Amino acid sequence: MSTATSEKIELSIIVPVSGRHDPVTELYKEYKQAVESTGKSFEFIYVLDGRYPEVLADLIKLQETNSITVITLAKWFGETTALNTAFKQASGDIFLTLPAYQQMEGADIPQLIKSLEDCDMVLARRYPRKDSIINRLQSRLFNFLLRFATDLKINDAGCSIRAFTRDIAENVHIYGDLHRFFPVIAHQHGYRIIETNVTQAEKDRHRRVYSPGIYIRRLLDLLTIFFLIKFTKKPLRFFGLVGTTLLAFGGLGTLLLIVQRLFFDMSLADRPALILTSLLVVLGVQIIAIGLIGEIIIFTHAKDIKEYKIDKIIN
Repeated sequence: MSTATSEKIELSIIVPVSGRHDPVTELYKEYKQAVESTGKSFEFIYVLDGRYPEVLADLIKLQETNSITVITLAKWFGETTALNTAFKQASGDIFLTLPAYQQMEGADIPQLIKSLEDCDMVLARRYPRKDSIINRLQSRLFNFLLRFATDLKINDAGCSIRAFTRDIAENVHIYGDLHRFFPVIAHQHGYRIIETNVTQAEKDRHRRVYSPGIYIRRLLDLLTIFFLIKFTKKPLRFFGLVGTTLLAFGGLGTLLLIVQRLFFDMSLADRPALILTSLLVVLGVQIIAIGLIGEIIIFTHAKDIKEYKIDKIIN
């Protein structure tokens, strides 16, 4: 069922173009054919994250015979910004994010949409993986670290194909490079997340090796999401733990030096250990103070922070 101006949009398909992309026309036709088989009215929203003149030309040509909204950002802002822009533009009750390159066979899209009947977000899991061993090892390591850092058990965090409700798009906020952890943040809000197996596309099976800087950024992203999930609402637990540890080491070290000076007549003036232990004490107190300031900020703005989702109200 194609979209019409007067009918209500049920499904919004969002395709961010941010870096890697396949030929637009061929991929759009495959996506459209799969979406039409769901029987839902739909719209396509393409967000060009920066300047992609060839992609824009192809989309303008497709607009002549298809209902496509094209949003172009003035420069590269990142995929998270592209998604947030599309969320504000989308009209459907169901959102489906698809990459600008083929990760799965389009024929599995209807199954993905159908699975949303039992939850709030469905994640596509490419299974079985048929790409190179390097890709699979990278994916398994990243998924293991993500499961270790959060409470959500995801088996294919690298797949950006997700179907979810409008409620999630309106209430779960992402920034920076957190689009990869969108399901984790949604789960933290209380939304029900499931995975469904899809067939990995042939074009998605070539080996991918990134620069060291990319891997470092991914580790920093994992550290960020770990802190946001565990300590955003209780910063003193994190800063207090770190500060208390430093304070304890510094205090014990200082006490040991004082004992050596009083009972063993050992000089303190020429010992670097005294400076080190004093710095640890001061640093520990400062870090604990940062945690206390964070708690004060959270307390002050607590009334504006919604950290829960109501599943249902039964009268």
